[in-house]
Amino acid sequence: MRVLGPRSAEGATPCAPAPFCAHTAPVQTPESARPLGTGPERRPRPERSTPAAGSWGVRLAWVSGLVLTVSAFTDWYVGTLPNGLTLAVTGWHTGTVGKLVFFVGLATLILEASRAAGILLPAAVPDRLILIALGAVAVIFVLIRLISVPDTYFVETARGIGLYISLLGALGLLGAGLLRTAEDLP
Repeated sequence: MRVLGPRSAEGATPCAPAPFCAHTAPVQTPESARPLGTGPERRPRPERSTPAAGSWGVRLAWVSGLVLTVSAFTDWYVGTLPNGLTLAVTGWHTGTVGKLVFFVGLATLILEASRAAGILLPAAVPDRLILIALGAVAVIFVLIRLISVPDTYFVETARGIGLYISLLGALGLLGAGLLRTAEDLP
């Protein structure tokens, strides 16, 4: 690039090289532009390890989910009426907490069935953590019903065997999540 200098007496203009100017100097990019329509490069996803079908964590999760689901229809409270009849109140009829225990067990069975069918959750939400959360929620719900016995059904109310079965199922579900976490450790 040449810049015209001052005119000489003869009318000719001498050409001199132009000094470096930041606004007009050629620019070199450090990397080439990517072609239009292509996305950024994606790193390969880490391999997700699914637990073995016969592992203890998988078996315990299936059994605990089934026990929680069925235990909502077993007797949680037993009482005697003034005329001598003995009646039982199922977990489903104890209120919202009994129904929530049923749905926690049902969610566990759906989670396990989808995993067995090959439908995996995203890597950011591992199924073992969901099992731990469902187990903790189920333990809290059953402990609420174990501690606070409703007196609306009978004059004297005792806890039935179904409430203890629900507690074992909830603890088993929590243990299944912890066991599956321990199985995934290197």
